[in-house]
Amino acid sequence: MTTKVTTMNLYLEPSDTRRLASLCGPFDDNIKQLERRLGVEIIHKNNHFTIVGLPRNALNANNLLRQLYIETQTVKGSTPDLEPEVVHLAIQEAINLEAEQESDDSSIHIKTKRGVIKPRTPNQSVYMHNITRHDISFGIGPAGTGKTYLAVAAAVDAYERQEVRRILLTRPAVEAGEKLGFLPGDLSQKVDPYLRPLYDALFEMMGFEKVEKLIERSVIEVAPLAYMRGRTLNDAFIILDESQNTTVEQMKMFLTRIGFNSRAVITGDITQIDLPRSQKSGLRHAIEVLSEVPEISFNFFIAQDVVRHPVVARIVEAYEAFEQKEQIEKAAKEQAYREREQKRQQQENQESAQ
Repeated sequence: MTTKVTTMNLYLEPSDTRRLASLCGPFDDNIKQLERRLGVEIIHKNNHFTIVGLPRNALNANNLLRQLYIETQTVKGSTPDLEPEVVHLAIQEAINLEAEQESDDSSIHIKTKRGVIKPRTPNQSVYMHNITRHDISFGIGPAGTGKTYLAVAAAVDAYERQEVRRILLTRPAVEAGEKLGFLPGDLSQKVDPYLRPLYDALFEMMGFEKVEKLIERSVIEVAPLAYMRGRTLNDAFIILDESQNTTVEQMKMFLTRIGFNSRAVITGDITQIDLPRSQKSGLRHAIEVLSEVPEISFNFFIAQDVVRHPVVARIVEAYEAFEQKEQIEKAAKEQAYREREQKRQQQENQESAQ
């Protein structure tokens, strides 16, 4: 049985040479990305586009071209360039649209200074939904899946809705091969590089000046995990980033800091642990210990949730495939060793019996 290929015609109005150039990108790179990712062929002349492909793919391409053309609208007399990452994110969202529609209450949108932030994959949608419904939520998965970014967006949204009175962002200051003592400056300046991703997300969503004012008033606090010891955090939205680098004791300490009317999100990637080999990751331990607690949600991301450059997803998949192959080979070697030992034991028993 074959699926019929369809041809769709699209006219983008109003016809504007600069906007069309922005849509297509240099050397039609944006169009080529659409063709490659959606499995269609796009032929265009001026504002007339012909899309050839399977019905669903052609419809997705048609809708995306309309959506992206809107993105090229002239702002203050100039036509913005349509960056490849904007095209990539739009495609990613379209690919997962049907699955998002099937998930319960997936249309969680957060308005920030940058614009509307919304989940772009089914797992991200479930993650955002769980953050709003649970006191403590874990976001676990590879880099680029939006774990920290969406958590910060949820924190900003909760603060602006006056659901919490402050935002606390923290992470363990564990070195990835380098020591804090070699960095210049005082303690605050030494740990700032470790907290920079959190600062960047806040600046993007709220604006530099507003964030600075809220930090001065201690409404927003960004600090190393060690500073949380001995505190009780009420009326707060707390994010623990890079939690794979907490020890078991640090994770327990953090989780027991959470007070009344507070929400916590813990993010991490268990494939990138920088702790000494003798120490167990607090994140791994928490998954084992807390998985049955109803007030806590665990959200696991995969390579398909990566919303950075498409090659990042392929890198994650390659590492996962390699690690899986290593595990299979290790298991095969252990099985072969057990079989040899079993045969040797049987031979010894037979010789003893004789």
